[in-house]
Order: sequence, then C-alpha cells, then structure tokens
Amino acid sequence: MAHLLHIDSSPRGERSRSRQFAREFVEAWKQVHPADTVTYRDVGRHPVPHLDELTIAAVYTPPEQRPPELWEAIRIGDELIDELLAADIYVLGVPMYNYSIPSTLKAYIDQIVRIGRTFEFAPENLEYPYNPLVLQKKMFIVTARGSSGYGPGERYEQLNYQDPYLKTIFGFIGITDITFIHIENEELGGTGLAKSIASARTQIDRLVAK
Repeated sequence: MAHLLHIDSSPRGERSRSRQFAREFVEAWKQVHPADTVTYRDVGRHPVPHLDELTIAAVYTPPEQRPPELWEAIRIGDELIDELLAADIYVLGVPMYNYSIPSTLKAYIDQIVRIGRTFEFAPENLEYPYNPLVLQKKMFIVTARGSSGYGPGERYEQLNYQDPYLKTIFGFIGITDITFIHIENEELGGTGLAKSIASARTQIDRLVAK
C-alpha cells in the first residue's frame, strides 16, 4: 500500500487544466490501487507563506536554542515537510506561468527544501557538499501550457524554465524519478489541444497500469 501526496498549484478552479488532469491521474490511480491513500494540498488557492527573516533565522538556529517565536516561524514548514516525507508518490498539477512555475509553488518549494530535513550539508565533501534525504520516491508532474514546442530540440526549448527547474530542485532533495505529463496548446485550442489531451489521457492510463 502506497501513500500519495496530491498538490495543485493553479489559482484557477474548474477552468484549470493542470487541476483537471492531476485529478484524473489520482482518480485513475485509485481505481487500480484502491488500498492506496491520498493527502491533498492546494497551494494555488490556499498559498503557504513565503520565507521571511524569522523563518530563515529559525532554520539556521539549533533546535535547543530556538525561542517560541522561531518555533512558530517554521511550524507550517515542518507540517509541509512531514507531509512530504510521509508520502511515497507525488502528483503535482503545475501550470506554466511566464515559462516557469506559479509563485505559489515556488513558496511551497522554499518551505520544504530545508537543511537537516530534506537535505544535509556535508562540508567535508569539497566536490559536492549536499546530500539528499528524500529518497526512493516517485513523482508525476502534470503541466498545462498555452502553447507547445517546449521539448528537447523544439522551437521553444530555450524558454522552458518549468521542467528543468522542477527536475533540478526536486532532484536536489533526492526525488529523481520524475515523469511529466504535458497538456499543451490551451491558448490555441482546436485540434492541437484535442490531440494533447488525448495523448495525456493515454499516458495517464499507461502510467497507472504500469
């Protein structure tokens, strides 16, 4: 039995393609794996706090030296990290905003990428002093994009800061088994959007069955 963490980051409701297809993925998964459990978090409509001075001070203050106000500053971050570590599989709905990700998801990422919890600093390793702590996990990322052509070798590849960033930052904490499902041509509509939706549903069925 596995535990899924489903995260939406779009501020839109029913019009959101990333929400729609992340939900379809989770529903299809539950049909095939009915014993699995799901935790849902909506950072698009219920954003988590951005890091501030107190949060950063708390992170770099030894636990035995933290006064109550510093413990309170990292309370939400601790909750998010506990939730992340409790899951085996992650399903993220992520629209492309300005060739990258929504600020709501960036705020979430800044809360969970924390020294001592999701990665550790090992200064004795001069070549690369960071060790990931979130290991043996699987992530599925459902993206929604207004256009298409962001893949390797395609016309807008150099503008795609969405996939590379997500792969880099989650890989930094140890989540390297990442599969993307792209919904494209939302702004263009027509056959391009219809083909993208059909392809995404086929991919979801294949991934869930696998």
